[in-house]
Amino acid sequence: MSPEWLLADGKPFMDGLVLSHPEQLDRLRRACPEAVDVSVLAGDPCFDRMLAARPYRDRFRRALGVRRGQRLVVLNSTWNPEGFFGSGGDQDLLPGLLPRLTAELPADDYRLAAVLHPNIWYGHGPGQVRAWLDRALRSGLTLIDPAHAWRQALLAADAVVGDFGAVSYYASALGLPVLMATRGQDRLDPGTPLAAFVRDAPLLDPYGALRPQVERLLTEHRSAADPGEFVTSAPGASAALLRQHFYALMDLPEPAAPALLEPLPLPPYDPPRRTAPLRVLTRVTGTGIVVERATEHPYDADGDVHLAVHEETRDPGSLELADVIVRDESANDPRLGGPAVWTAEALARHEHCTVAAYVSGPDTCTVRSRKHGLLHLSARPAADADPAAYASALYAWLAGGGSVPREGAVTLRVRVAGGVHPVVVTAR
Repeated sequence: MSPEWLLADGKPFMDGLVLSHPEQLDRLRRACPEAVDVSVLAGDPCFDRMLAARPYRDRFRRALGVRRGQRLVVLNSTWNPEGFFGSGGDQDLLPGLLPRLTAELPADDYRLAAVLHPNIWYGHGPGQVRAWLDRALRSGLTLIDPAHAWRQALLAADAVVGDFGAVSYYASALGLPVLMATRGQDRLDPGTPLAAFVRDAPLLDPYGALRPQVERLLTEHRSAADPGEFVTSAPGASAALLRQHFYALMDLPEPAAPALLEPLPLPPYDPPRRTAPLRVLTRVTGTGIVVERATEHPYDADGDVHLAVHEETRDPGSLELADVIVRDESANDPRLGGPAVWTAEALARHEHCTVAAYVSGPDTCTVRSRKHGLLHLSARPAADADPAAYASALYAWLAGGGSVPREGAVTLRVRVAGGVHPVVVTAR
């Protein structure tokens, strides 16, 4: 809103300065009155597209592979040194926190995605950004397309951890709980609604335990009566107002057809791919198994622990220590010979491994146990968790003395993400 951004030789250099709310016009009168005459209140087309796409939230969640009962936490950073990705210290805050987040938040309870400002990608290059975040990517983090998919990620989110950038403000306007990683107060006009939001939002303690902070954010959040009050004064009307302004600038009559915005597209299916070794905490009671998978667990965690490793891990040495080895491909993939062949080869190749699990779909997997042979796991309609978690539940159940009859089936009740997932186990 300052003159150095809006004036050239003392006059506005633009034909129209689009504002989304009268509050901005009031600030413009105080900061740069010369630009008031070229300003126009025309709402916010970005926010309008999100409002129109709200009914498709579940589709956006499924596109990101979010399972029932999982909570999607979106981390976002703006692009200057005081942002989440550039905290201004010796180490950027976000890359340092991500390994801890993937260790402290159970893989089946939480899904993590990151929205980084396009200038971060441009300034450092995609290769460098991915290298910095490689450990978190291998633990299941997804990087969101910063131009075409960040709105859909916000609509799918349960909570946002971010900074003083626009994405955090949009998240709050959608009614989402937002935890501020860095406030960046010096970057904001203290009289703006954005500055007030940043001041009032809860602040992340990067040195404290992260899981309790995220859980507290989710349970204690209370959305304002009108969370998007200052984002736009004309919700749903920006297309009509903008077109009216454009045609007035051209001195042409408007078309008779209604002015419409392009709907937000459904992003490609992008489920998490976890190739980092997972420590799996289990507790078995009869055919009920509690499963909690994470890259680390607190030292005083209650339960039995085994190691589950994806065959494409970056650390092949961990395969020699794995109790469960996992692969996820199509059942008809000729490169691997199918589930029966691959599971036999995996057990032959890794002598310590007890169970090899071939995940062939979103709710099925084939497991070979050294002692119990080839088994098929199929989730019931009420189930919706990662089949690799079912395989770990089976491992724990078999280790506790369970067995599958050669004729018939057993239904395991796998508890993850606050729900119970019935899984039928049959012998092949």
